[in-house]
Amino acid sequence: MSLAPLEEVQAAVLRECIPLTPRAVDLQDALGCVTSMPVEAEERVPPFDNTAMDGFAVRAADTVDPPVELTVVATLAAGADPSNVHVGTGEAVRIMTGAPMPSGADAVVMVERTHAAGDVVVIEHHAAVGDHVRGAGDDLKPGDVVVDAGTVLTPAHVGVLASLGYRRVPVFPRPRVGVLSTGDELVDGPQPLRPGQIRDSNRAALLALVRQSGFTPVDLGLAPDDETAIANAVESGLDTCDALVTSGGVSVGDFDYVKAVLDKLGSMRWWQVAIKPAKPLAFGTVKGKPVFGLPGNPVSSMVSFELFARPALRQMAGHRRVFRRVARAIAAEPIRRLPDGKLHLVRVVASPGEEGHWRVRAVEGQGSHQLAAAAGANALALVPDGEGVVAGESVDVLVLSGDDPS
Repeated sequence: MSLAPLEEVQAAVLRECIPLTPRAVDLQDALGCVTSMPVEAEERVPPFDNTAMDGFAVRAADTVDPPVELTVVATLAAGADPSNVHVGTGEAVRIMTGAPMPSGADAVVMVERTHAAGDVVVIEHHAAVGDHVRGAGDDLKPGDVVVDAGTVLTPAHVGVLASLGYRRVPVFPRPRVGVLSTGDELVDGPQPLRPGQIRDSNRAALLALVRQSGFTPVDLGLAPDDETAIANAVESGLDTCDALVTSGGVSVGDFDYVKAVLDKLGSMRWWQVAIKPAKPLAFGTVKGKPVFGLPGNPVSSMVSFELFARPALRQMAGHRRVFRRVARAIAAEPIRRLPDGKLHLVRVVASPGEEGHWRVRAVEGQGSHQLAAAAGANALALVPDGEGVVAGESVDVLVLSGDDPS
């Protein structure tokens, strides 16, 4: 089987992963979701004129020649009803931050610039009209677009929508992603291993990647190398999930259990991608839902998820930016490789360097089975076919954690 270019395979996968049908979700569950339509303000924020300071509400004209003495006629706290409070000539109202402005007043003098004694306050400052007053609708007015379509909701967006009384918001829902491991050699849990057995790390790692990426993980468990068991697990998962991720059984020479099941249930394609690791990939649709068949080696499965499943799932979730940013980095030491016709995705530690460039060092242990070494990396260096990169040479990297917002 000939090797397929990475970009060609990614494009083929994305073509079949359309955004999920939008729906309204509870505001408390909307963080990180993508809005499916513009959301407008239906009222003013703030809803009334209020003070930004503790102090005294006054008529600015009464403070022209400070110091001046004014009679304190009332006190207003945040949440108080100001309808029976009025500031006349020569009068002031003691007022707390957030309280509504009383009628007649057009400015606030902060308490630090006053001296109060009983029912009299001495104003030591010439106030201008509007001083420390937050006008009604100063933040939002009816008809203003609060968040546009395609916005990834942040905590600030959630707060703004709450300030308008929204309980639900129209978004593309988070894909529910089922994760299934297959293989007779796999063991789940801490029980002693028999000869030839290994513990299943792929499922835990992939479920964590799904959650970290902002989707809803669904644990479909561990299936043995048995067509019926794999078919039951796949069908059960797709009854409740929007997409499915399996690991194992997609490489040349693997037993045909996963291939046989997926080919019977849906329309699958089997690629050998021109990358290392994560060369084998199965992808297609079963019951109209995307299924990603990832390789069984732990590092390969995680890299494959990053390159193929994550962008596709982001597109299903309504994101317009589906791929991570490719940053330019400087190799702090040589990154060696041999020509083989593939793009090598070298696990590296990236740290900020001079002039905004990242500096990268390859981790020890680049084997596709060396998960402990890969756990120390926070980026993938994209090393093209050839002899590698010499120290001081530039190389493209995908930053996977901590410093990249995608």
